[in-house]
Amino acid sequence: MDSMKQYELAKQKVSESGFQFRKFLIRQDRCAMKVGTDGVLLGAWARGGKRILDIGTGTGLVALMMAQRYPDALVDAVEIDPDAARQAQENISASPFAGRIAVYQSAIQQFPPSGGIEGGYSIVCNPPFFERSLKNPDPQRTLARHTDSLSFRDLVKSAVRLLAPTGEFSVVIPFNMRQPLMAEAVIQGLFLSRCFAVKTVPHKPAKRYLLAFRKERPESVEEQEVVMMQSGERSPWYQELTQDFYHLA
Repeated sequence: MDSMKQYELAKQKVSESGFQFRKFLIRQDRCAMKVGTDGVLLGAWARGGKRILDIGTGTGLVALMMAQRYPDALVDAVEIDPDAARQAQENISASPFAGRIAVYQSAIQQFPPSGGIEGGYSIVCNPPFFERSLKNPDPQRTLARHTDSLSFRDLVKSAVRLLAPTGEFSVVIPFNMRQPLMAEAVIQGLFLSRCFAVKTVPHKPAKRYLLAFRKERPESVEEQEVVMMQSGERSPWYQELTQDFYHLA
């Protein structure tokens, strides 16, 4: 477990019942991928719209964060794993945003189940990323963390198919997966609009990237290098980004 996740677990209201955010509870006992820093970053950073699609919703965390941030939006959450999809539905049903979030147990390649979505979506995804590493013996974690069931090519093709003309496709990605994903986006005709290099602490290189793509070429790309922790506490940037979700320390 990395230092940032240890810090968040220590600071948040975490119990056997789940991970308590300000406005919703995430239960995760039947979901392979637990609440983590990547999902929180993405849910707090991504731009939404009237229709939002969360690809690979897992516990439902990012879908719930987007629904909280965009109170007029309708959110569709897609999850291929049946147990995770059921857990996401339970978490969403128990939240104040249940009426605006729909969960679909489906591969994104087969979504939507019938017909298209008029106007398209703004899209968020915390994608599988261990392309060539050893598989975990737990098949649920393998499905959640490897690209076998969702390659970068299929992910980007699905994003192009479902993205609204003015929407953003936002992802959080480990530093070593940034170039492969960006290359696939270029091949599929998407343009990078925002790129945040995220350091855990100031003296170490960026561990992850927040990337956003659009169908139209932006006038300029917004690029920043940001830090999550300073002197053992959340940095001002991370504190401001997540203040509507985390309980104050």
